[in-house]
Amino acid sequence: MNKEHLYQPFEIVYKSLDECPKGEHKHMFFELVYIISGTGRQCINKNKFDYRAGHMFLITPEDCHSFEIDTTTEFFFLKFNDIYIKSKAFHSEDIERLEYILNNANHQPGCILKNISDKTLVKPIAEAIIREYVNRDIYNKELIQQLVNTLIVVVARNIAKYLPAAVDEKTEEKALDIINYIQKNIYSPAQLRTDIMSSYFGISETYLGKYFKKNTGETIQKYIINHRMKLIEARLKFSDKRINEISGEFGFTDESHFNKFFRKNNGVSPSVYRKEAAQLLTA
Repeated sequence: MNKEHLYQPFEIVYKSLDECPKGEHKHMFFELVYIISGTGRQCINKNKFDYRAGHMFLITPEDCHSFEIDTTTEFFFLKFNDIYIKSKAFHSEDIERLEYILNNANHQPGCILKNISDKTLVKPIAEAIIREYVNRDIYNKELIQQLVNTLIVVVARNIAKYLPAAVDEKTEEKALDIINYIQKNIYSPAQLRTDIMSSYFGISETYLGKYFKKNTGETIQKYIINHRMKLIEARLKFSDKRINEISGEFGFTDESHFNKFFRKNNGVSPSVYRKEAAQLLTA
Protein backbone atom coordinates (compact mmCIF):
# COMPACT_ATOMS: atom_id res chain seq x y z
CA MET A 1 0.00 0.00 0.00
CA ASN A 2 1.27 3.47 -0.89
CA LYS A 3 2.30 5.65 2.06
CA GLU A 4 2.78 9.38 1.37
CA HIS A 5 5.34 11.62 3.05
CA LEU A 6 5.33 15.36 3.73
CA TYR A 7 8.64 17.22 3.49
CA GLN A 8 7.53 20.59 4.85
CA PRO A 9 5.71 21.67 8.04
CA PHE A 10 2.39 22.12 6.22
CA GLU A 11 1.03 22.08 2.69
CA ILE A 12 -2.10 23.51 1.05
CA VAL A 13 -3.70 21.67 -1.88
CA TYR A 14 -6.81 22.73 -3.81
CA LYS A 15 -8.19 20.38 -6.46
CA SER A 16 -11.34 19.90 -8.51
CA LEU A 17 -11.69 16.21 -9.40
CA ASP A 18 -14.07 13.98 -11.32
CA GLU A 19 -12.44 10.82 -9.99
CA CYS A 20 -10.00 10.05 -7.21
CA PRO A 21 -6.51 9.52 -8.67
CA LYS A 22 -5.40 7.41 -5.71
CA GLY A 23 -6.53 4.08 -4.37
CA GLU A 24 -6.41 3.23 -0.69
CA HIS A 25 -3.33 4.78 0.90
CA LYS A 26 -1.86 6.00 4.18
CA HIS A 27 0.02 9.14 5.19
CA MET A 28 3.03 9.81 7.37
CA PHE A 29 1.32 13.08 8.37
CA PHE A 30 -2.09 14.51 9.32
CA GLU A 31 -4.57 15.83 6.81
CA LEU A 32 -7.73 17.90 7.01
CA VAL A 33 -10.00 17.52 3.97
CA TYR A 34 -12.79 20.07 3.40
CA ILE A 35 -15.46 19.52 0.74
CA ILE A 36 -16.18 22.83 -1.02
CA SER A 37 -18.66 21.30 -3.48
CA GLY A 38 -19.63 17.92 -4.93
CA THR A 39 -20.82 14.55 -3.67
CA GLY A 40 -19.38 11.09 -3.20
CA ARG A 41 -18.10 8.83 -0.45
CA GLN A 42 -15.27 9.02 2.01
CA CYS A 43 -13.66 5.58 2.45
CA ILE A 44 -11.68 5.14 5.65
CA ASN A 45 -10.54 1.98 7.40
CA LYS A 46 -12.98 -0.17 5.37
CA ASN A 47 -15.96 2.08 6.24
CA LYS A 48 -17.78 4.57 4.00
CA PHE A 49 -19.57 7.89 4.49
CA ASP A 50 -21.58 9.90 1.94
CA TYR A 51 -20.00 13.35 1.70
CA ARG A 52 -21.35 16.68 0.46
CA ALA A 53 -20.36 20.35 0.55
CA GLY A 54 -19.45 21.56 4.03
CA HIS A 55 -18.12 18.26 5.34
CA MET A 56 -14.62 18.11 6.82
CA PHE A 57 -12.59 14.98 7.53
CA LEU A 58 -9.48 14.31 9.58
CA ILE A 59 -7.02 11.70 8.29
CA THR A 60 -4.29 10.51 10.65
CA PRO A 61 -1.15 8.43 9.95
CA GLU A 62 -3.00 5.34 11.18
CA ASP A 63 -5.86 5.67 8.69
CA CYS A 64 -6.24 3.91 5.34
CA HIS A 65 -8.43 6.06 3.11
CA SER A 66 -9.60 7.12 -0.34
CA PHE A 67 -12.57 8.90 -1.96
CA GLU A 68 -15.22 7.69 -4.37
CA ILE A 69 -16.47 10.68 -6.41
CA ASP A 70 -20.04 10.80 -7.76
CA THR A 71 -20.17 14.43 -8.95
CA THR A 72 -17.25 16.78 -9.64
CA THR A 73 -15.80 17.63 -6.24
CA GLU A 74 -13.74 20.62 -5.09
CA PHE A 75 -11.37 19.48 -2.35
CA PHE A 76 -9.38 21.64 0.05
CA PHE A 77 -6.52 19.70 1.68
CA LEU A 78 -4.47 20.93 4.64
CA LYS A 79 -1.56 18.60 5.35
CA PHE A 80 0.57 19.12 8.45
CA ASN A 81 3.07 17.16 10.53
CA ASP A 82 4.53 17.13 14.02
CA ILE A 83 7.22 19.62 12.98
CA TYR A 84 4.54 22.25 12.47
CA ILE A 85 2.80 21.33 15.70
CA LYS A 86 6.02 21.86 17.64
CA SER A 87 6.94 25.06 15.78
CA LYS A 88 6.76 28.60 17.15
CA ALA A 89 3.51 29.06 15.21
CA PHE A 90 1.60 27.82 18.25
CA HIS A 91 1.57 28.83 21.89
CA SER A 92 1.65 26.06 24.47
CA GLU A 93 -2.11 26.27 25.04
CA ASP A 94 -2.74 25.84 21.31
CA ILE A 95 -0.44 22.82 21.23
CA GLU A 96 -2.56 21.23 23.97
CA ARG A 97 -5.64 21.75 21.79
CA LEU A 98 -3.87 20.24 18.82
CA GLU A 99 -3.17 17.12 20.79
CA TYR A 100 -6.87 16.38 20.73
CA ILE A 101 -6.69 16.15 16.97
CA LEU A 102 -3.86 13.65 17.25
CA ASN A 103 -5.32 11.57 20.05
CA ASN A 104 -9.10 11.78 20.07
CA ALA A 105 -9.79 11.15 16.40
CA ASN A 106 -11.92 8.01 16.30
CA HIS A 107 -10.67 6.75 12.90
CA GLN A 108 -14.29 6.38 11.77
CA PRO A 109 -15.98 7.91 8.72
CA GLY A 110 -17.95 11.13 9.01
CA CYS A 111 -17.66 14.90 9.32
CA ILE A 112 -15.65 16.03 12.35
CA LEU A 113 -17.47 19.37 12.61
CA LYS A 114 -20.09 18.73 15.29
CA ASN A 115 -20.65 22.35 16.29
CA ILE A 116 -23.18 23.86 13.85
CA SER A 117 -21.80 27.40 14.17
CA ASP A 118 -18.30 26.13 13.36
CA LYS A 119 -19.55 24.67 10.07
CA THR A 120 -20.40 28.18 8.88
CA LEU A 121 -17.04 29.45 10.18
CA VAL A 122 -14.85 26.89 8.42
CA LYS A 123 -16.07 27.62 4.87
CA PRO A 124 -14.87 31.27 4.69
CA ILE A 125 -11.58 30.31 6.37
CA ALA A 126 -10.91 27.59 3.78
CA GLU A 127 -11.91 29.91 0.94
CA ALA A 128 -9.63 32.68 2.28
CA ILE A 129 -6.69 30.26 2.49
CA ILE A 130 -7.29 29.19 -1.11
CA ARG A 131 -7.44 32.84 -2.30
CA GLU A 132 -4.19 33.71 -0.58
CA TYR A 133 -2.56 30.52 -1.83
CA VAL A 134 -3.60 31.20 -5.45
CA ASN A 135 -3.02 34.97 -5.57
CA ARG A 136 0.37 35.01 -3.82
CA ASP A 137 -0.10 38.64 -2.76
CA ILE A 138 2.07 40.58 -0.31
CA TYR A 139 2.15 39.06 3.19
CA ASN A 140 0.28 36.03 1.87
CA LYS A 141 2.51 33.58 3.75
CA GLU A 142 1.85 35.30 7.05
CA LEU A 143 -1.90 35.43 6.38
CA ILE A 144 -2.03 31.80 5.32
CA GLN A 145 -0.26 30.69 8.50
CA GLN A 146 -2.67 32.66 10.69
CA LEU A 147 -5.66 31.22 8.84
CA VAL A 148 -4.24 27.69 9.00
CA ASN A 149 -3.73 28.02 12.76
CA THR A 150 -7.29 29.29 13.20
CA LEU A 151 -8.69 26.40 11.18
CA ILE A 152 -6.76 23.79 13.18
CA VAL A 153 -7.90 25.29 16.50
CA VAL A 154 -11.55 25.35 15.34
CA VAL A 155 -11.32 21.67 14.44
CA ALA A 156 -9.56 20.90 17.72
CA ARG A 157 -12.35 22.64 19.61
CA ASN A 158 -14.91 20.35 18.01
CA ILE A 159 -12.96 17.24 18.94
CA ALA A 160 -12.11 18.44 22.45
CA LYS A 161 -15.68 19.52 23.25
CA TYR A 162 -17.70 16.81 21.58
CA LEU A 163 -15.60 13.68 21.46
CA PRO A 164 -14.32 12.91 24.97
CA ALA A 165 -15.41 9.41 25.96
CA ALA A 166 -19.01 9.22 27.12
CA VAL A 167 -19.65 12.96 26.60
CA ASP A 168 -22.44 14.00 24.26
CA GLU A 169 -24.84 16.87 23.62
CA LYS A 170 -26.87 15.91 26.72
CA THR A 171 -23.94 16.38 29.07
CA GLU A 172 -24.52 19.29 31.44
CA GLU A 173 -22.46 22.45 31.07
CA LYS A 174 -20.84 22.09 34.52
CA ALA A 175 -19.51 18.64 33.56
CA LEU A 176 -17.99 20.14 30.40
CA ASP A 177 -16.42 22.86 32.56
CA ILE A 178 -14.82 20.16 34.72
CA ILE A 179 -13.52 18.38 31.61
CA ASN A 180 -12.09 21.65 30.27
CA TYR A 181 -10.41 22.27 33.65
CA ILE A 182 -8.81 18.81 33.56
CA GLN A 183 -7.61 19.33 29.99
CA LYS A 184 -6.12 22.72 30.86
CA ASN A 185 -4.28 21.40 33.93
CA ILE A 186 -3.28 17.96 32.69
CA TYR A 187 0.43 18.86 32.98
CA SER A 188 0.00 19.99 36.60
CA PRO A 189 -0.97 16.96 38.76
CA ALA A 190 -1.30 19.09 41.89
CA GLN A 191 -4.15 21.03 40.29
CA LEU A 192 -6.00 17.78 39.56
CA ARG A 193 -6.29 16.69 43.18
CA THR A 194 -9.93 16.17 44.12
CA ASP A 195 -9.77 18.67 47.00
CA ILE A 196 -8.32 21.37 44.72
CA MET A 197 -10.95 20.79 42.02
CA SER A 198 -13.85 20.68 44.47
CA SER A 199 -12.67 23.97 45.96
CA TYR A 200 -12.31 25.51 42.49
CA PHE A 201 -15.88 24.56 41.52
CA GLY A 202 -17.35 25.23 44.94
CA ILE A 203 -18.75 21.75 45.53
CA SER A 204 -17.88 18.93 47.92
CA GLU A 205 -15.37 16.24 46.96
CA THR A 206 -18.03 13.53 47.26
CA TYR A 207 -20.52 15.36 45.06
CA LEU A 208 -17.83 16.23 42.50
CA GLY A 209 -17.07 12.56 41.92
CA LYS A 210 -20.71 11.49 41.78
CA TYR A 211 -21.69 14.36 39.49
CA PHE A 212 -18.85 13.70 37.05
CA LYS A 213 -19.57 9.98 36.82
CA LYS A 214 -23.31 10.61 36.37
CA ASN A 215 -22.64 12.87 33.38
CA THR A 216 -19.73 11.03 31.73
CA GLY A 217 -20.13 7.40 32.75
CA GLU A 218 -16.64 7.14 34.27
CA THR A 219 -14.89 8.30 37.41
CA ILE A 220 -12.99 11.55 37.39
CA GLN A 221 -9.71 9.77 38.16
CA LYS A 222 -10.25 7.33 35.29
CA TYR A 223 -10.87 10.23 32.93
CA ILE A 224 -7.67 11.96 34.07
CA ILE A 225 -5.64 8.76 33.63
CA ASN A 226 -7.06 8.10 30.15
CA HIS A 227 -6.45 11.67 29.07
CA ARG A 228 -2.86 11.67 30.33
CA MET A 229 -2.22 8.35 28.60
CA LYS A 230 -3.46 9.66 25.24
CA LEU A 231 -1.17 12.68 25.46
CA ILE A 232 1.81 10.61 26.59
CA GLU A 233 1.25 8.12 23.77
CA ALA A 234 1.24 11.02 21.31
CA ARG A 235 4.57 12.25 22.70
CA LEU A 236 6.06 8.78 22.27
CA LYS A 237 4.66 8.41 18.74
CA PHE A 238 5.20 11.85 17.25
CA SER A 239 7.99 13.59 19.17
CA ASP A 240 11.70 12.99 19.57
CA LYS A 241 11.67 13.84 23.28
CA ARG A 242 13.55 11.50 25.58
CA ILE A 243 11.59 9.39 28.06
CA ASN A 244 12.84 11.40 31.02
CA GLU A 245 11.81 14.65 29.30
CA ILE A 246 8.27 13.36 28.78
CA SER A 247 8.19 12.17 32.38
CA GLY A 248 9.13 15.62 33.64
CA GLU A 249 6.67 17.35 31.32
CA PHE A 250 3.75 15.46 32.86
CA GLY A 251 4.85 16.09 36.44
CA PHE A 252 6.13 12.64 37.41
CA THR A 253 8.61 12.66 40.28
CA ASP A 254 11.05 10.48 38.35
CA GLU A 255 11.34 8.25 35.28
CA SER A 256 10.77 5.09 37.34
CA HIS A 257 7.39 6.39 38.52
CA PHE A 258 6.52 7.34 34.94
CA ASN A 259 7.45 3.88 33.62
CA LYS A 260 5.35 2.20 36.32
CA PHE A 261 2.33 4.40 35.50
CA PHE A 262 2.60 3.77 31.77
CA ARG A 263 3.11 0.02 32.06
CA LYS A 264 0.15 -0.29 34.45
CA ASN A 265 -2.20 1.48 32.03
CA ASN A 266 -0.80 0.26 28.70
CA GLY A 267 0.72 -3.12 29.44
CA VAL A 268 4.18 -2.33 28.04
CA SER A 269 6.97 0.08 28.92
CA PRO A 270 7.18 3.52 27.24
CA SER A 271 10.30 2.50 25.28
CA VAL A 272 8.65 -0.66 23.94
CA TYR A 273 5.50 1.30 23.02
CA ARG A 274 7.58 3.89 21.14
CA LYS A 275 9.46 1.20 19.23
CA GLU A 276 6.28 -0.66 18.24
CA ALA A 277 4.54 2.58 17.23
CA ALA A 278 7.49 3.57 15.02
CA GLN A 279 7.37 0.17 13.28
CA LEU A 280 3.62 0.55 12.59
CA LEU A 281 4.03 4.06 11.17
CA THR A 282 6.75 2.97 8.77
CA ALA A 283 5.21 -0.38 7.80
